[in-house]
This record gives sequence, structure tokens and C-alpha cells, in this order.
Amino acid sequence: MKSNFYRVVVTTVSLFFFPTLVAQESNQNEDTTVLEEVTVVGSQIRGAKISGALPVSIFDFSDIEAIGVDSGDELLENIVENGMNFFTEAEDASGGVNAGRGDMGAYNLRNMGVGNTLTLLNGRRLVNSPGYQTELLGGDYVPTMTVNSNLIPVYGLDRMEILRDGASAIYGADAVAGVVNNVIQKDYEGFMMRTKIGSYQHFDAQDTTFSGKFGKNFNDGATNISVFFDVYNRDRINASEDARWGAGDHRPFLKTSSPWYDGPGTKKCSSEWTGTEKEVLPGECDFRNTSSHALYGQFDMKDSKEHGAGSGSPYPEYDRVFNDSNGEFEIFPLGDGRCSNRSSQGGEVFDTGYGTCIAQDGNGAERYNFWGGTDTRGDLKRNNIFVFLNHDFGGGVEAFSEFGLYTSKSNRRAHPSYAFSSSKHRVGPDNYYLNQMTLADGTALYANEELYIDNYRYAEKDRIVDVDKKTYRFLQGLRGSTGDWDAEGAVLYSVATSDDVTRNRISNNLLKEALRDSTTAAYNPFSAGVNSNIERTLVDAYRLGESKLFLVDMKLTNNNFMELPGGPMGVLLGAEIRYESVSDDRDPRLDGTITYTDYEGDTYPMVSDLLNSSPTGDVKGNRHVNSFFMETQVPLLNSLDAQVAFRIEDFSDVEETAVVGKFALGWQPTDWFLLRASTSSAFRPPNIIQINEKQVVRSGTKNDYAMIRVEQLSAAGGDDLDSRRTIQRHAVGAANLVSEESDNTSIGFVFTPQIETGDLTLTFDAWTIEKENTIGLFGRENQTVNDMVLRFANGLNNCDTFTGNPAITRLAQDWDEEELGWFTEAGVCPFGKASVVTDEYLNLATRTIEGYDIGFYYNLESDVGDFAVRYIGSYISKFDQTPGGAFSALAAQQASGAIPAEIPLSGFGDLALKDGNYDNKHYVRVSWRKGQWGAAVTGLRKGSFYQNSLTLPDGTRYVIPSMTTMDFSLDYRFDVMNVNQRIRFSVKNAMDERAPLADRYYGYFADAHQDWGRNYYLDYRVSF
Repeated sequence: MKSNFYRVVVTTVSLFFFPTLVAQESNQNEDTTVLEEVTVVGSQIRGAKISGALPVSIFDFSDIEAIGVDSGDELLENIVENGMNFFTEAEDASGGVNAGRGDMGAYNLRNMGVGNTLTLLNGRRLVNSPGYQTELLGGDYVPTMTVNSNLIPVYGLDRMEILRDGASAIYGADAVAGVVNNVIQKDYEGFMMRTKIGSYQHFDAQDTTFSGKFGKNFNDGATNISVFFDVYNRDRINASEDARWGAGDHRPFLKTSSPWYDGPGTKKCSSEWTGTEKEVLPGECDFRNTSSHALYGQFDMKDSKEHGAGSGSPYPEYDRVFNDSNGEFEIFPLGDGRCSNRSSQGGEVFDTGYGTCIAQDGNGAERYNFWGGTDTRGDLKRNNIFVFLNHDFGGGVEAFSEFGLYTSKSNRRAHPSYAFSSSKHRVGPDNYYLNQMTLADGTALYANEELYIDNYRYAEKDRIVDVDKKTYRFLQGLRGSTGDWDAEGAVLYSVATSDDVTRNRISNNLLKEALRDSTTAAYNPFSAGVNSNIERTLVDAYRLGESKLFLVDMKLTNNNFMELPGGPMGVLLGAEIRYESVSDDRDPRLDGTITYTDYEGDTYPMVSDLLNSSPTGDVKGNRHVNSFFMETQVPLLNSLDAQVAFRIEDFSDVEETAVVGKFALGWQPTDWFLLRASTSSAFRPPNIIQINEKQVVRSGTKNDYAMIRVEQLSAAGGDDLDSRRTIQRHAVGAANLVSEESDNTSIGFVFTPQIETGDLTLTFDAWTIEKENTIGLFGRENQTVNDMVLRFANGLNNCDTFTGNPAITRLAQDWDEEELGWFTEAGVCPFGKASVVTDEYLNLATRTIEGYDIGFYYNLESDVGDFAVRYIGSYISKFDQTPGGAFSALAAQQASGAIPAEIPLSGFGDLALKDGNYDNKHYVRVSWRKGQWGAAVTGLRKGSFYQNSLTLPDGTRYVIPSMTTMDFSLDYRFDVMNVNQRIRFSVKNAMDERAPLADRYYGYFADAHQDWGRNYYLDYRVSF
């Protein structure tokens, strides 16, 4: 099939493209009109009337200047059709190696998900960033890829075009949610320099931008070179600079009237130490984002049964004071009232000799604020340069060249590591510092014992993340015309690289060795990080990514192909050959080159040699795509135009061939009213990472709902069954996946009434996107819900043989008699703690999003100046993810009541307003200019949503309210020695609106909100 398709493409191209070039060459001496390139997203037919009837949002240079942005992610923040940015530093605060880190921004039209937006530069694709990460799709996290929105020099943009009704048949079969086309200015003449300096009211940081444009015509105007560049430097902002960011525990920021402050739920926070006694603080554990993993750890005797009862201690009569009944003890600062006191021995406190003391377990953890010292945003240096070279050969033939280069260097501080609870480290019996701990009489406390380390964070050194990114793009094209035919072809090559290095990571092998060292060089876990010898365990971990795009396209257009009763018919025929590749080279300590075996006998691919990082193998893959496409503009009547397009794409790595189409109508019965409608289809195969990654293991803290149900139904169960713990997820490739397919429909109107007071345009468009076969994961927690259903349906039958959900691997049971009674009381066979969930990628749902867009545009000239008002609003009325397959049966059981309402099914159902899916977003700009003076007011508003994890058992939701920011700017233009100059002062977020409180790392929902508060910039520009 592939060879036949290739033959069709080559034959078609040979018939129409090369003869056209021969015809152009033979007519070189004729007085031919020079062909101009017009890039209008929505149609590739030059001058097509239908373009005006397509729902396209244009964010032009005046908008970009008015909001004063420095990068593509800031620009997308103000695009109402764009949803959450899942590639943000504040949401990657932990510094995990599996995130797309550094200078990143993601395109996410309609909140459809990263990877569903086709992104172009001057009408042709941009290369994907190699720094992929995961996104919650269904019940767990799935690899997603995006173009880095920061590749574009925003000050060089002429406009950003957003085609909202889908354009898969025009630009690429994978344009599910729409197309974003970044159009850079070309044929620029002159020289401009601009300096912009920004500062913050609440933070000691500066942003500086130096931009320039240069353009000149040569060869009597036949050749033009245009150069655009941005140099951007920003200072880091540490979480400690803001009271809420650095707090870790955000409960004090709740209103006292909040249900989450009073703690009406069933799960209270664990006991905390106030300095003199234990108490349960008000509120639930929600909003407490500190950690029980600190430099003051908990230690468990390896053989707790032997030593916990007192038989093995040198002072057995005090053993229950020294340890709890399970042989467990904790470390606290010396002098802490929690430390055990042997009153019969003269009030002796169990002093370790290292500035700490020992207490029984259960005295409340010394909680650690691991966010307080991290960088909410890192130090960043970014350079963008873009060069155009256009040359007119005469005779209707023109060559055009593009060269783009992007580089960035970022540095950020992230929090230190701790060990997964499923792979604990141990203090060896020969550890020097273990054997030096003695009582006053010289008796060793734990000589030659082996201790499990629990609730411990190796917090001596923060992780330091350095990311260097580079992307270059080269395009060489040729266009020409003869008669009514225009031809254009181009070759594009682009490469993006990301060198990601994390310093101060800990090697499990080196740590294991250090914990068993009998010399003074051993690691000391009892000193709270003071002279602990952590340095011997530290390593650098790298992640090297590369993404390539090679593209050859050829197009032939005729906008007067045939005369119809309504006017000339336009036709475009085209072919495209595309090659994409991605490689993700992981550190040897992650990819299994250097292996680690833990004390449970697990090794790669179950565990890696990097503490607190799941093993991750290298991924490398490529894809060849051959495309043939056709577009026609059909004037059915003088006032009625149609667009008919189709595209065939053949992929080398999936068996399916995409056939997508589009049909659009534009009816203009009067000069002041236009009715428009369209329907299109899209086809999105699994991305290269999903297809080519091998076995994937991810560890994270998850709820085991089967165990939670036992706790709920047993009177004394409480939180004692370890129902929330580290659970691994295993997945292997995507061999059984099929491609996602979607339909996009839109209907709307454009109203331009004739009024004497100015120019007014009103637009309205209602739209629907329905995507079938959405790729995701059933999810670890959803699998435990399924396990719960199976186990409680079985009851107390066949307890020796019943295994529950086969996707879940559970540890061997180690319950005592009392705990076994809780299972019997709940009416279910006892089972062990969840350890591993085997979860494959699935085509598991249909995702449907519906909404409408409103636009208001008004221009007025008056004696007091020229005014322009621009408003765009996007509203989402429906956002559903309907489960399929096995999950639909589970959803039906919850609907019937078999699954209690308080047991959630994650990732399905009504997603509107859930976890950042706000249902409205608005942008407004009011500008004024009179003579040398100008001013602008811009506003951005995002609607409210709720944080699902905070929903109370009675269904009460924690609503994160809407957020509105307003910017004001004033500028003055003047000439000095015939040099045009402009100075502008702006106050951004003039009302000092801060992001609403959320139960997140820094106390706000960073995927949806920014939290910089009021800030200012001064912008000075000179033009020659």
C-alpha cells in the first residue's frame, strides 16, 4: 500500500508541478505580475474568498505590544482559545526527570490536550520539542508531545492566526483542536532596536529584553533580507520570597468559615507537635503540603518481632520506652520534649551523640517544608533569531529562504530526594555511626543491628536542574506563476535538542554502600544532615533529547480554474513528504545500564539506581508520512461560497491510512451579514513516544480503594491498613492501539452593521469537537476500585484461592490478629497491600467538547483621538469523557450504587470545571491614540473551576474562583535628529490580583494561573 501511494504522489507531482516550472522558464521575458505570498490560515488558495468566511482569530502585532509579552507561553496565556499550559516550572516543582523541563510552553487549544493542536510557522510545521512529559488522560499519565511555544521571537511576529474549526484536510490530519499559525514579518525595511526592563512589586527580580529588526532591499528591490531577534534574560524567583509559596502548609491561608478549615471530613491530619504536647491541628490534611519525610527519620528494627517486645535490648525493662512495640523509633532535635527519658537512670535522654535524640515511634513526624527553598521560576537566558531572504528572479519566479535559531539556558533549584516506600534503604549493622551511639555507661544502643530507614529525606542538598535547549530551522522554497497557475515548493529541515542535567541526585548503589561502611566515611542518618557524608552518594543525572523534522512539500494552485455561475472556482493540489524522529537518551542509572538491586530483590526494570526516580529506558523512534491533499473553493452563488478539501496521509508506523475531509460554507446575503458553517474530520495516530517506548515503570503515592473500603466498613480500621502508599505502574508499549479519530463542526455568523460612529464587527461561532478512541490509561486507582468490586462481590468465599483483579500485584499478608478481624468485619477475604499495577495504554474513551466564541471589534475616530475596542470570549458548555470497554461496565456499577459515591472513578465523566478546565476565558483591549500619545488597557479573565481531590464525602466541592488581571500602558512617540523614538511605561496586573488558593505545591493552580502580582516595565524603542 505504501509503495502504491508513493507512486501516486510522484506521478501526480510530475504531471502538474514540473511542467509548470518549464512553462514559467519559457515565459521569463514576458511582463508577468510578480507573485505575492499571502499566508491566510484556513485556505492555501491565494486570494480565496472563503477565507473571510472561516472562523479565524487574529492576534496581531498591536495586541502583542499592548500586553508586553516576552515569550510564546505568555502570548498563549492571552489567547482565549488556549487552555492550560501543562509544561510549567511551578507544576514541576519536584524536579522530576520525567518532566519536559527548562524553557517550555505548550499549545493546548480548547483544553483538548497537549498534542491535539497543529502548530505552524509561516504556514509550515514546527518541530516538536524533544522534552516530552506526561498528562493525565483517563486514570493515569500518558506521554504527550508539543511544539515549544517559546521558539518564536514574539517581537518579530506580524500576527498569530488561530483557525478554530479544524483544518486537518488543509494542513495535516492531526489538527484535532485547530491550527495555530505564527506569521513572522517579512520584506521588512529599516532598523529598529528596543529595550524592555521589567520588575516586580513583590519580588527582587528583573526581566530584560533586547529586541531588534533589520531589513534592507538589494538588487534594485529584487532581494530583501530581514532579520529579527530577541534576547531575553530573567532572574530567578525563590519560593521563600512569597509567604504563601514558601509556607508549604497552606491551611493558615484558608478562611475560618471554610469547611476545609473546620475539617468536617473523615480523615484528620496526623498528630503534630506544638512544642510541649501533641495535638491534632484544625483542618484536614488537605492544604498541608509539607512532608513527613525529613532529615529526622524513623527507623525500624529488621527483626521487629524479636526486639520489639524487649527480649533483645541491652535494657529490656526499658525497651518499650526506647522503642514502640514494633521495634520502631524516631529521631528528633536534641532537647525536643518528645525524646524518651529513662527516669530511673537519672533522667537520661537517649542522646545519639550527633545533636539528635531518640523517641518512640508515634510521637509525630518532624515535618519538612520541601517547597520553601525551591525556585518557583528559574534563572533563564533565551535567544531567538530569525532571518528571511527573498529574491525575485523576474518572470513570476521567486525564491524564499528562512533561517531560525533558538537557544535557552535555565537553572532552577528543586527539592531534595527521599526513597520510595516500596524500596527502603537500611542502615547496615557495621555502620560506623550506628555503632558509636551509646548510653552514658558506654553501652551501645544498637550495636550490630540492621535498621530500615523510613520517612527520611536526604535533604542536605537541593537538586539543581540545568537545561540547555537549541532549535534551528532552515527552509528553502521556490514559487512561481504562469498564466492562472501558481506553484510553490519548499524543503524544510529543523532539529531541536534538550540537554537536561540534574545535579545532587543520589545513587542508590552509592548510598547502600555508604550506609554499610564501618569507617568514619559512612553516611550518618542520625545527625539530621550535619557532617553526614552525603557527598559520597551524589551524582549528576542527564536526559538528552533530540527531535527532527524534515519536510518537502509541493503545491499547485489556480484561483480561476473554472468559471461557475457564482464566480471563478479555485483549486489546489499538493503533496507532502514528512519525516519525524525523536530520541530520548536517559542516564545510565535510569536506563538499566547501571543497575541497582534493593533489599527486596527487585532490580531493573522495577527500580533504578537514582533515588526517588522510576526506571526509564531510552526511547528512539521515527515516522515517515506521505500526504496528498486537494482543496477547492466553489462559488455556488454570488453570495454563497463553499470549501471542499480532503487529505490522504500514510504513516510508516501505523497500519491505518488517514483519509480526512472538510466542507465549509460561507453565505453573505448582505454586505453586513455573513453566515458560516463547517464540518471536518481529523486523524491522530499514537505519538512516536507511545509507539516506541519499552516497558515503563512509574512509582507514586496512590489510594488503594479496596483497602479504603475495608477501613470504611470496619469500626476500628481507621488509617491503619496503609491504604495510601507507593504503588508502581507497569506498562509496555502501545502495540494494540488504534489511532484517534475526531469530528469538528462549527456554525456562526459575522455581523458588520453600517454605523456612523465607527466600524463595528460582531462574531459568534458555536462549535463541537468529538474525539473517539482517545488514548489513555485505566489508572492505578481505578484498577483498585475494580479490585474492590470483585473482592466485595466474592465476600468471604474461597479466601485461600481468590486473587481479585489480576492487574494488581499485592504483597504477602502480614496482618496481626486484630487487623485480620477488620477484614472479617468488612465482609471480605483478607488481602495484602497493593504493590504493582499492570496497566496498558488503551483506546478507552470518547472525549467531547462543545462551546461557543464571541467577538466584538469596534474602531472609532474622533476629535479626542482614535479608539479601538477588541473583545474575544471563549465559552465551553460541555466537556465529557465517556468511558468505553471494561471501564464502561465499572461506571455503570457506580451509577447503580454498587460502587459508593465517595469512591471516585478518576478521569472520566463530566470534566467541565474539573481541575483547571475552566469554562470561560476572556480577553479585552481598549486602546487610544492621539498624535504622539497612546494608551491601552487590556484585561484577561479565566473562569472558576473546582479541585477534585478536595471534594468532601457529601459532594461539596472546593471551588477555585475566577481570576481577572488588568494591564495599563502609556506611550509617547517623538523624533530626535530624524530618529523615531517611543517610550512606554506599563503596569501589568495593576490591581495586584494574586492566584486563588489551591491545594498545590505553592498554594495555587499553576497549570491554569500565574501568580506574579503587580509588575512594571519600561520599554524604549528607536527606529531608523
